[in-house]
Amino acid sequence: MPTYITLIHYTERGVKTFKDLERRLAETRRYGEENGCRLVSYYVTMGEYDAVAITEAPDDAAIAKLALAAAVHGNVRTETMRAFTEEEALAIADTM
Repeated sequence: MPTYITLIHYTERGVKTFKDLERRLAETRRYGEENGCRLVSYYVTMGEYDAVAITEAPDDAAIAKLALAAAVHGNVRTETMRAFTEEEALAIADTM
């Protein structure tokens, strides 16, 4: 299943309600599972982004739905990118 990396910025609202993180992550996991996605890991980070999520999803449409569902409450802004595993990258290299 494709892997996606989501870079997350907390909005002012997201910072104010950070104490609700456990509930928000549970909701995200539940919604993701209903749409064939799996939240592999979630990290709060220091630097340009406030958090990073690693997710597996069946396709781009499923991860887009998950990102929109997470953003709809106004707690986060996200930037998602497709990540290729080492094995996938090697397979791409073999075709060049």
